[in-house]
Amino acid sequence: MSSALLPKPQMRRLLARRMKLHLFGAFFVSLGCAALYKFGVAEPRKQAYAEFYKNYDPMKDFEAMRRAGVFESAPPK
Repeated sequence: MSSALLPKPQMRRLLARRMKLHLFGAFFVSLGCAALYKFGVAEPRKQAYAEFYKNYDPMKDFEAMRRAGVFESAPPK
């Protein structure tokens, strides 16, 4: 009598069904992580580099390092 009350267990395609669910879940999680990285890390970093190089004078920086004695081939004046 108790066998009539319990549903039969899923014996076929159980792994395939679970795998499909996990693949879709992993795809959307990775897509979310990629979007978070792009807008949370990469874009601000690109903006910071653009802002730095907008007013950067390499010759002024070279002369400051030269005066500090950083270079062996270019002695301080």
